[in-house]
Order: sequence, then C-alpha cells, then structure tokens
Amino acid sequence: MEFLKRLGWYLVGLSIGLVFLVFFLKKKSGEEGIDFCYLPNCRVLKNMRSKTLTFGEALPEAYRDTTLILKFLTDGDVDFGKSDTKSEPCKTYVVSHEVDGKPLSLQIKNCKESIVVENIETLD
Repeated sequence: MEFLKRLGWYLVGLSIGLVFLVFFLKKKSGEEGIDFCYLPNCRVLKNMRSKTLTFGEALPEAYRDTTLILKFLTDGDVDFGKSDTKSEPCKTYVVSHEVDGKPLSLQIKNCKESIVVENIETLD
C-alpha cells in the first residue's frame, strides 16, 4: 500500500510538471515568434535579418527587391566555404536559395550596423 501511495504522488507531480513544460515550450516556440538558432547557418541569417538592408552599386536593378532578399535571409543556406568570415570590418557571406525554380547565389557584406547586398548570381 505504501508503494502505491508514493507512486500515485509521483505520477501527480510528474503530470503537473509535464503540463507546465508543454505550456512553456509552446509559448516559446511558435506563438511568440522566438527562434531557437543554435546552428551557424541559422545564427548568421538571424543576425543579418536584424540589421538594415542596403544595396550595393553593382547590383542590377532587377534584383533590388527587399522581398527577394528576405527570402534569402529566411530560407537560404549560407555557404561557409565560399564566405569570408574573417574579413574586417565587414564579413562577406554567400547565401544560396532557389527562387522560382532557379538556384541563385547572393553575396552579402555583414557590417556592424547594416548589411550590403553586393551581387546575385545564377548557379548552374
């Protein structure tokens, strides 16, 4: 009888803890818009999304679209092999993403206050 009583109290406490945990994690993940960015790709893109966007002079007029750039910064993949993450004062990143069935590559300079979109190329 003593064991069943302890088991009952244990299960009551466990269920209350699980309910609090579910509400806490649900609030953190989807509804509030909080991202858990632990991987380098996600962290770099989140950092760039938080800064002001400017366009470089060499960028063609057809690609000066903030919604297109935002697609790259939300769903793109950072190619760290082609990126120059050690340069100062602005790091250069290459972000690739498929837009309208065409694979594109975006070159972005990530400075302290803003990001500068330098070039967009079509990948073969």
